[in-house]
Amino acid sequence: MNGFDPRTLAFYQESADHYVDDHPRDVASHIPAFLDRLPPAGAILELGCGGGVDAAYMEERGFAVEATDGVVAMAAKAEQRLKHPVRVMRFHELDAVERYDAIVATASLLHVPKPELPYVLARIWCALKTGGWHVATYKTGHAAGWDDHKRYYNYPSVEELEACYKQAGQWTGLEITASMEKGFFSGPGRWLTIQGQK
Repeated sequence: MNGFDPRTLAFYQESADHYVDDHPRDVASHIPAFLDRLPPAGAILELGCGGGVDAAYMEERGFAVEATDGVVAMAAKAEQRLKHPVRVMRFHELDAVERYDAIVATASLLHVPKPELPYVLARIWCALKTGGWHVATYKTGHAAGWDDHKRYYNYPSVEELEACYKQAGQWTGLEITASMEKGFFSGPGRWLTIQGQK
């Protein structure tokens, strides 16, 4: 299992400049309240940091952020914003144990091939400290597959998402909320935000 789709990675590698420079965005809406759950100056791992907008905000809030992305070009764009190295890491390469107070994955785990999602989530669960928090966002409402840009989406239902997380670890109080949001290079769609504590 590798936890990624090659065509999706190729899209972001080829489109990094356009994706980041021509589509600026505010901090993801779920991030501020999520950070309020965490200990001050806590250690946060961000998976799929993109252009580094959320990472910069988390650092401004005083957190120690390890920003990562699975795409070389995206990591380079984030480095330009953050002014420090950004690790190129794909999900299956996460091998930390009890290291982080939180792991953030905004619009990134939604690209994991659906059968491999529990495998990736188990790595996230292991990397969190006891009492640590995780938040992630997923698109929903369609069958898993590729969009017009050849990006793969797993499109889990609420029930599928909850089952994947429960298979991956012993979470306390999983919370799933639905909202309508507009994605990059796509129109409005239904999104799920999931939060859970180890």
